[in-house]
Amino acid sequence: MGLQVLWSFGLACLDFYALRRKRDLQNPVLVSLFVVGDWVTALLSLAAACSSAGVQVLYARDLSICRLDNDLECSRFEVAIILAFLTWLLVGASSHVMFWLLASI
Repeated sequence: MGLQVLWSFGLACLDFYALRRKRDLQNPVLVSLFVVGDWVTALLSLAAACSSAGVQVLYARDLSICRLDNDLECSRFEVAIILAFLTWLLVGASSHVMFWLLASI
């Protein structure tokens, strides 16, 4: 997810630069780079969310660590996993829009 933060921050800086300089970012090569980057970060976000969910299932159901250890709050892990899947859903929607933007150029 750290890569997703860096990618999004880089795109935000590029958008800010383009708005400040009044430049057009609809270059086909540049948009195709954005599409590939969005698809890669979307797949990595899905992989991170799925692996986190797998660890949570291991802790909660298979090993029963959540019931045995009172200091470990598994509900926070579950909320974080839900937010990770929500992030993946939004990044997936963004990459889908970028793909259609590339197709329209």
